[in-house]
Formats: sequence, structure tokens, C-alpha cells
Amino acid sequence: MHQTADEIWQRCRSALAEALAPQIYKTWFEPITAVSISERNGGPLLSLQVPSRFFYEWVERRYGATLTSVVDNVLGAKTAIAFQVGGDAHDERGEAARLEQPSLQGPHAKGASANMVTQPGLFDRVPNRTGELVATGGRSALFGRPRVTTHDAQLNSAYTFDSFIEGDCNRLARSAAQAIAEQPGKTSFNPFLVYGGVGLGKTHVAHAIGNYAVANGWQGRCLYVSSERFTSQFVHAIQENRIADFTHFYRQIDLLIVDDIQFFGRKEKTQEEFFHIFNELHQSGRQIILLADRPPREIEGIEERLLSRFQWGLTADVQPPDLETRIAILQRKAESARVVLDPEVLEFIAQRIKSNVRKLEGALVRLSAHAQLHRRSIDVEFATEILRDLVDEKPQALDIDQIMRIVANYYHTDLNLLSDKTRRREIVQARQVAMYCCKQLTGQPLKTIGLRFGGRDHSTVIHACRAVENRLDVEPGFRHELDRIQDALASRRTA
Repeated sequence: MHQTADEIWQRCRSALAEALAPQIYKTWFEPITAVSISERNGGPLLSLQVPSRFFYEWVERRYGATLTSVVDNVLGAKTAIAFQVGGDAHDERGEAARLEQPSLQGPHAKGASANMVTQPGLFDRVPNRTGELVATGGRSALFGRPRVTTHDAQLNSAYTFDSFIEGDCNRLARSAAQAIAEQPGKTSFNPFLVYGGVGLGKTHVAHAIGNYAVANGWQGRCLYVSSERFTSQFVHAIQENRIADFTHFYRQIDLLIVDDIQFFGRKEKTQEEFFHIFNELHQSGRQIILLADRPPREIEGIEERLLSRFQWGLTADVQPPDLETRIAILQRKAESARVVLDPEVLEFIAQRIKSNVRKLEGALVRLSAHAQLHRRSIDVEFATEILRDLVDEKPQALDIDQIMRIVANYYHTDLNLLSDKTRRREIVQARQVAMYCCKQLTGQPLKTIGLRFGGRDHSTVIHACRAVENRLDVEPGFRHELDRIQDALASRRTA
């Protein structure tokens, strides 16, 4: 019985579904439809329709051998495959491409005809520092990709693993980053998302990955870009009708570092474009590194499909460094700047600047400059005088209202609900955390704390504190959550 093109393609799809990973099959073969089956030069010719030129190029490049093998097996003969891109599947004016054995190696392969789908003659373009896409010269072939130099990569050469101080606060991020740097795109840490507060080393560790890879002979293309710059480039590309150039450039990157992804929030068009770029890079085994100031689920205005992809690989947080790590950071920075500091001065600074590594570095720079200007040695008395506006020997006490406001803000909850009678689970948990922090930080009697939370008695505060302590024992993620809240409270005390 003669088989229709649809019947043949359904058999091919079943075989492809068994041979390929589910996500690859769903992404790249489910959208393909059959057009016709005919004969050409004494053999079968199967015509298929794909959504776009890029779609064809990707399937041919990555899965061409698999596809031709499956089709040959289904039809029992060596088969030519023609692709039609977009339009009406039966419109003879539609562009077509033949995928034959051996498969094409580029637009100038022997036998390539004028109506085959090949990469258009686009100039390679890279974003310059103003966000405009500028030509770098040289045309890209179907499988050719532009070379992005170390300068184009926008990497800061000062950010290396050697200059990164490891501690308990950042050990997971540092170890994973080293593994990625040795084999970009080859580990399971893809994407690699690092989050934490300002000045804690996220950008440093990301740049260190790129710098290490380049320094050790890795030949891929690397690019660091902030979310703001990515967005401005995208907007500029729209204005200049250069979306194809913009997309082509980013889809050639082998190691893409995107900083401050929280600023993608509520930018729907930018998110959509980044979604497609992310998919292609990830599918092709290229490395993606994302940086944010908070966990992915706390970023407002990010589409669910992007959030889920952000968490496909490894998510690691960086916390404010402990005292010993802060001292080590200061010591390393002092040695690099050739500044001599006594141990008591190092400890003095480290004890009073707790939440921000950049602030530590700023304190060192200021001390060094003033010491040279006044021809003074640096001792604790001198440090106290020069850094008086950076450090506070007597942190301001927080009151109950301030703690409630900070906790409510962290949980994105209406402040008034903490004092309300509602028993909604998320409100109850936020209320318990706020009570726990009030007990730990204010020194107020339990009765006073309870009254401030809607007239509750001291037993409610005791129950809340026990509930928080119990969660700390069994929920590692909650410990990180509470640490971030306490960091916010500590910053308010020393602000």
C-alpha cells in the first residue's frame, strides 16, 4: 500500500523520539511537518516544512546525520530530503533546501544550488561599548562563527581565581566556577546562577571563569554583558531594524555571562528574545552564567518559563564573609597595594565593615591615601579617625517597627498584615520570623513584642520563636533565607 508523506513522517518521528532526548525531539522535530513524497533520480525524495531558516540550519548542523539515517531506515532506501521554509507547504514558490547524504558542509559545498537554504551573507557584528552593533569584518558561512577576542569579551583581567578569597560564604560558588572554567559547557552546572548582595564577589567569580578559560587555551567565544546593556542593544537593534544581526551575534557566543538579571523583570520583549537565545546556547552545549542580587524565585516580573530555565543547572549563593574571611581579603588587598597594616588594624576594619567586600576595599584605599598624604603610619587610632563615616563602633539599635518593616519588605507582604488576624500560611511565617528577630535584636519583653503584633500575648511570641528554630533544624534553604533577612537588618543598624 502506498504511504503518504504524513504517514512516512509519523514513522520517522517515532524513531527520532526513541533516538533523541525528549527535550531535543520536542524542540526540533515536533514542529516539522511533511509536505510530499516523490521520486528524484530513481530514489525517494521526502519534502518537509520547517518554521525558519535558522531552524533548518540548526537541524542540519546538529541532527542531520541522525535524520537521514532514520529516513533511510524507514523507507528502506537512500533518500534525499528537501526542506521548505515557512509559507504554504504546497506553495511551489517557497524556498527549499535538500539535505542529502553526504550532508552539506556549508553554502559553497559541491552541488549546492541557488535555491538551497544557506546562511545569508551577514557581516559579523559585535556590540560596542555604547550598545550599538558594529561590523568587525568577514562574512560568516553556514557553519562559520565570528571570533570574539578577549577585548570584545569585556572581561576584567583583575578578576581571577588567584585574587578571589575563598571562605565558607562562597565556597560552593568558587568550586563550581573552577570546574566550569576548566571545561566550559561540559559540566552539569549549566546554567550557573550566582546570587547575593552587592559587593560579595558574584562578578569577580564570573569574570574569573572567563579569564581562566582564555588563559588556559580555551578557543571559544566569551562575552560578559550586563542586563541593562543587553536590553539597550536589543532596543537599538529594533530601532535600526537589525534584530537578525543582534540575534546572530548572541547565538554565536560559547560562554555568555549576564549580570544583574533581576533587571530583566517586566521587560517582556527582552525576556522573549533572551529566552530564545538561552534555549539555543543551552541546547548546543554552550555555557551560560547568570548573576543576580536575589534568588530566582524572588525576582519580580520574570516569566515562569525563564525562571524554570534559570534553575536547570546549579544555583549558588554568596553570603557576607565572616570575620576571618574579611581579614584575609583585607590582607590580600593590602599586599597587592603594598600597604603595611598591623593585625589589630586589619581586625578593627574587619569587625566594623561586615556586609560588603567593596566597602572593605574602599576603606583600605582611603587609609592608604591619607597615610601617604599626612606621612602617618596606620594604627587603630588613625583608622578610627579616617574611617569614622564608614564604620560605627556603636551600631544603632533597631526597634520593633523597623524590624517588621524590613521583614515585610523581604517577603513582599503588606506591613499591616503582620499585625492582622489572618492565618494565611505565608503571612504566619513572615510574622513568626519578624517576632523571632524582634526577640533576638531588640531586648524588648515578650509581652511588648506580642502587643505590637496585633495585641498577641507572650506565649504567641514563644511559639513563633520555637517554630523558626525548628525550621532552621530541618530546612537548609530557610537558614539562607533567615541569613539574608538578618544581613538586611545588620545593614540597617550600621547604615
